[in-house]
Amino acid sequence: MYYATKADVRSFARSLAAELGSRKIRVNTVSPGLVLTPLASKMEIPKEELELFVEYVTKTAPLGRLGTPEEIANAVVYLFAYNALLVTLMSSLFLHYR
Repeated sequence: MYYATKADVRSFARSLAAELGSRKIRVNTVSPGLVLTPLASKMEIPKEELELFVEYVTKTAPLGRLGTPEEIANAVVYLFAYNALLVTLMSSLFLHYR
């Protein structure tokens, strides 16, 4: 369900970008891979299982590491910046694992 929802969001963004581009409205999505946040400790996943999962994701991630909340925030800030005025229909799939 998780990956299907991500795909639906990107599809919806493509439709919106096509429809709103003539009004100079840009549409982008940010779709990061795993980002370890304090929420993980509240999910009641045994520590050993979480460590194994993080190890697996780290091994299969293209950059070999997890993302950080700050990196996600920086991507969003960039998409709102003046330098990104020509960026639309961009799906930021950084740190997305296979």
